[in-house]
Amino acid sequence: MISELANIHPGAKIAEDVVVEPFSSINEDVEIGSGSWIGPNVVIMNGARIGKNVKIYPGAVISGDPQDLKYAGEYTTAEIGDNTIIREYVTLNKGTKANEKTVIGKDCLIMSYVHIAHDCVLKDRVIMGTYAGLAGEVEVNNWAIISPGSLVHQFVKIGAHVMIQGGSKVTKDVPPFVLAGREPISFTGINSIGLRRRGFDNETIYAIQEVYRIIYQRGLNISDAMDFVEANLPASKERDEIILFSRRSKRGIVRGYFDDKEA
Repeated sequence: MISELANIHPGAKIAEDVVVEPFSSINEDVEIGSGSWIGPNVVIMNGARIGKNVKIYPGAVISGDPQDLKYAGEYTTAEIGDNTIIREYVTLNKGTKANEKTVIGKDCLIMSYVHIAHDCVLKDRVIMGTYAGLAGEVEVNNWAIISPGSLVHQFVKIGAHVMIQGGSKVTKDVPPFVLAGREPISFTGINSIGLRRRGFDNETIYAIQEVYRIIYQRGLNISDAMDFVEANLPASKERDEIILFSRRSKRGIVRGYFDDKEA
């Protein structure tokens, strides 16, 4: 299952049924789970922790040193969850002392030429389009889609079920369940199509829309809007997720499109 033309350190922990194609290089401090496929010309460096049934396509570099001048060689890792697909020429850097690891969750699709910097955390079922890039310590929550060519500023947080328009420059936090795009990055609506595909019923989607009508159409600042939502709208998992995300945001959440036009 392992090509004679691959360069694999004897100390690497690789499940018996893993396929490693020619000219790939795997360092000593690497673990790869059952059923995974490592394509040709892949480089997997120390600190990589790769789950089961992962596919890594040609030219990818996994667990490279952080591109951060503060990195001083401390021990860190880069982790990839089960069933995730890493396409051609992806670069995934391991963590620094900030978080000690970079993480990609389960069932993710990371398309070709994506860069994921140190200490990023991508949760489950995230999709990143070709040429998208994440700076350091970005957090991307479940089911989020970052479309091709988008660039995400360091420390930004992207909520669950978000869809980012292609080519966006994401400099603010993007709260859950929304579409975001335009220039500068703005709230452009609810990701209703994505939510329906994932089993959200109409009543839940309408309730999410009502929260965002208050945030973006009543002229309130975010703090006042959250207080109003909490006091006047029925409690639900989705309502509370939006409130918690918005109150915890350190960079501030994206503004409404019309607010930005008036600024």
